[in-house]
Amino acid sequence: MRRTIAVIEDEATIAAAVAARLRGEGFDVETAADGPSGVDLCRRIKPDLVVLDVMLPGFDGLEVCRRIQGERPVPVIMLTARDAETDVLIGLGVGADDYITKPFSPRELVARIKALLRRSEQSGKGGDDAVIRHEDVAIDRAGRRVRRGEETVHLTPTEFDLLVHLAINKGEVFAREELLGDVWGYADPYGVRTVDSHVRALRKKLGPGIVRTVHGVGYALGEVDSEP
Repeated sequence: MRRTIAVIEDEATIAAAVAARLRGEGFDVETAADGPSGVDLCRRIKPDLVVLDVMLPGFDGLEVCRRIQGERPVPVIMLTARDAETDVLIGLGVGADDYITKPFSPRELVARIKALLRRSEQSGKGGDDAVIRHEDVAIDRAGRRVRRGEETVHLTPTEFDLLVHLAINKGEVFAREELLGDVWGYADPYGVRTVDSHVRALRKKLGPGIVRTVHGVGYALGEVDSEP
């Protein structure tokens, strides 16, 4: 079954190049060039994934992401020219799963799209019914829900997958490169910032102590046997 991707990008040359590359990879692609038409496009075609520029006329990509995720959860990769941590964190906070900075390699974008679609498909099949608990956080793997105390906390699909991976390996320290491969499904030395940004997002939503930084090594959930 062919997957459908929405490309929402106001720079015509970039939109055309991305669309052509994705069609060459076997995807159906439709494009929009501003915020309002991007939201309308997603409502109309119900894409399997959205490639979304941050800077758009009408309203920006962050607002587009907020609106489409509020109506129907869908994997989103954001494109940013500014490479600003604020953009990344806000994007993750409104439901983006990954981001890539312009200028980018078409090969890298395709790799990230395929990895995100693969992970989304695996998540949709369900998993272990067990609820994982860590301090005041309860992770319902089957329902893909997280509670902190009595409050339900909204996580993006990637944030949830990262949290589960750390939780089922509680106490084990993972290098950022390992997490990138285990959770995102691709290896890219420049992608480690994606891991850092998702960890920051988890800390913002679930408390600063939810994920430990083991300096010089990586990240872990819970106490570790020893730290360098």
